[in-house]
Amino acid sequence: MGDSLESSHLIKIAVSELKVGMFVEAIDRNKSKVNIASAGQIRSAEAILKLHKNHISHVWVNGERSAPDLGLGRAEVVVKPAAKAIKVDRVIRQKQAKELMVEAKDLIQKVLSETFEGKAVEVQPFEVLADNMIESVMLDADALKCVSALRSKDAYLLEHSINVAFLLVTFGRYLNFDTDMLRQIAIGGILHDIGKIKIDSNILNKPGKLTAEEFEHVKLHQTYAVEIMAQTKGLSQISKDISLMHHEKLDGNGYPRGLKGDEIPLHGRMSCIVDIFDALTATRCYKEAMSPAAAFKILISLTPFHLDQKLVYEFIRCIGVYPVGSLVQLSDGRIGIVWEATGRDALHPKVKCFYSVTKRCYTKVEIVDLRRSSFNIEKGISPSSLEIDPTPFY
Repeated sequence: MGDSLESSHLIKIAVSELKVGMFVEAIDRNKSKVNIASAGQIRSAEAILKLHKNHISHVWVNGERSAPDLGLGRAEVVVKPAAKAIKVDRVIRQKQAKELMVEAKDLIQKVLSETFEGKAVEVQPFEVLADNMIESVMLDADALKCVSALRSKDAYLLEHSINVAFLLVTFGRYLNFDTDMLRQIAIGGILHDIGKIKIDSNILNKPGKLTAEEFEHVKLHQTYAVEIMAQTKGLSQISKDISLMHHEKLDGNGYPRGLKGDEIPLHGRMSCIVDIFDALTATRCYKEAMSPAAAFKILISLTPFHLDQKLVYEFIRCIGVYPVGSLVQLSDGRIGIVWEATGRDALHPKVKCFYSVTKRCYTKVEIVDLRRSSFNIEKGISPSSLEIDPTPFY
């Protein structure tokens, strides 16, 4: 291939920016272009996942041989800034993430109802949901993070199950788990609280502190989970571990089995961390949501007797001090949602600002790129500390 043709039609892009229909001609290896024998159009999201799995961060795409509706056919399109395209893509991804959340809630609600009636759980629909979740994380993790940050008091069990699964996938990807392992931990996360469907809802949603007897009743959800898992065909041991180990403690004082130390495998220890973090950052009938920073402090305080200390710090590095979807206050008094963080350091995300605490009024909605701004993040804040509802701005 001649240099002129190469410069005219090839564009180097991140694997996270790949779309179905793009023609991949070469991969980037140690900042060098390496042609591949399997050159061709991306036919499915699974093909993109394989590139991620093989730790390939950038590829070379042939614009002329890519699908025409992707706008890569002419050289001048390739060299123009892609900011507008990325913005449009984010809108689409955000919409897809919301649809995925609705689909997930509907499926979990259906299975909870069937479980309550004594029917066995079918794994296959959850495998599909897990694959869709993994695909969404691979294609645009920021969009799914923003959508998962939307919480409501009346749907805690559903949202908590989805968020635990999503956080496990995010954490697992950070730890370089392969796609099959990500699928198994996602399914375990989705089903991890399924035993709660058999717990008295008045106790489960009690506004005040539980009595000792009430707490023992709530702990039974793990006993019920053991029974439900035993009847579920096709569920892997890893998925079962996620469900049955998220209340275990390294010192052996957890439940249901009182596992200790190395008896709790890596994925089981991950589930303990993720379950607590999501519970702390959610609004419940008996408590307000914490900021991620406050939740991180509690996670650290629970090491090493309850949680794995090294893994907690890995989780904090994975999620980031100011996670996408969380609320922050900038140095000029504006409040915003951490909107985009992929490929950025923790202190310089893009923030979607919409309110000023100084002026106590809504402001023009603006995406502030902290890498190009004189402003900085002053602190992370919890939704409960605001006098207004940030939900419409997600």
